[in-house]
Amino acid sequence: MLTALNSEEKTLPERAADKIIDMIMGNAMKPGDRLPTELELIQYLNVGRSTVREAIKLLVSQNIIEVRRGNGTFVKEQTGVMDDPLGFRFVQDKLKLGLDLCEIRFMIEPAIAALAAERATKKDLEQLREACLKVEELISQGKDYAQWDIKFHTVLAQCTGNCVVHSLVPIITQSVPVFIDITRKGLLQQTIDCHREILEAVCAGDKQSAVKAAMHHLEDNRRNMLDINSKSAK
Repeated sequence: MLTALNSEEKTLPERAADKIIDMIMGNAMKPGDRLPTELELIQYLNVGRSTVREAIKLLVSQNIIEVRRGNGTFVKEQTGVMDDPLGFRFVQDKLKLGLDLCEIRFMIEPAIAALAAERATKKDLEQLREACLKVEELISQGKDYAQWDIKFHTVLAQCTGNCVVHSLVPIITQSVPVFIDITRKGLLQQTIDCHREILEAVCAGDKQSAVKAAMHHLEDNRRNMLDINSKSAK
């Protein structure tokens, strides 16, 4: 599941909203399906009316559900929230999602790395180095590094100086927590090594090495996911 905060950091309405999302996913509800009534949600969530109403407001603001006056509350046709703009949270088969994302990233990320090596400014390189080192630091401390991993790839895209690439960034950044979850954090050293390879190639202005480093990073992820898929099929 893609969440921005740990559960203990969330308010009661936010936790209730997460439980409603879990209910939607657990029941494989489709766009247009009607949610339980307010009273049923109060009983299901074991919270008060005001909490349910605040949770509903949150989910409406996040484009997950819609309230149709006089008819009830329904799953939106196009789900997608600010921290999950492409709606990956609602894809049931996370392994297939990870492999499909990997295919797309193979199409675009090596080219991004090449352009980054060609066009990165001094400021870009400083930010890329900062993100790379922060990922290493958090991994070495056994802490959650996902947000800085996302930052690394966001800055790499920024290095291209191409304004259209900005629109492609969510494909990359939203895949990071998916990959981390699927691979069960099994690629920690590989992440450190590959990020360093990409950083060094971009800093050196070496387009070919940048492409190879990006490919290496993605190949590690894909191989790990295929291994997991093979083991789960047995």
